Amino acid sequence: MEPSSVQEVVSQTEEKMSRAVAHAVSEFSNFRTGRASSVLVEKLLVDYYGSEVPMVQVASFSVPEARTLVISPYDKNALKAIEKAILGSDLGINPSNDGSVIRLAFPQLTEERRKDLVKLVRQKAEEGRVAVRNVRRTARHELEQLEKAGVVRSDELDRSEKDLDKVTQDHISELDKSLAHKEKELLEI
Repeated sequence: MEPSSVQEVVSQTEEKMSRAVAHAVSEFSNFRTGRASSVLVEKLLVDYYGSEVPMVQVASFSVPEARTLVISPYDKNALKAIEKAILGSDLGINPSNDGSVIRLAFPQLTEERRKDLVKLVRQKAEEGRVAVRNVRRTARHELEQLEKAGVVRSDELDRSEKDLDKVTQDHISELDKSLAHKEKELLEI
């Protein structure tokens, strides 16, 4: 659906930028701080009877200790597939299978590994910033189309582009705050 007014373009842009920031922040949760969390494995794809399904659909999770994650499959036949998915992931953790559940023991992070994780988080943040800027570029294009169609005057276009820039800066600033918090969390011993 084509937006028919400047307000529609700006409101749709804000919504899209908010989703881009939320996605980038959710990506941050994939970087562990040495504590066990089901977020790390929930989205891993498991080959379950010939189809790839997220692990959250075939197992439940519990954290009995700060550094231990226990994965309990709903179907015991899925144990091997879950174990294979974990080994094939970039977690770098060897699963321990006792025949009924899988245990993941998370080691203490080294200083070097913490710095590597910070680099990866910064990369995800930059991808989020690029996504926000792409949304702004698309919105500017839509506004220019409205001007060409005669719906918007050029002074109104200039004012709305300044509003877009402010919205963009607000969203990038929100992303940067989340990045700073995650960096602090990762570097904390």
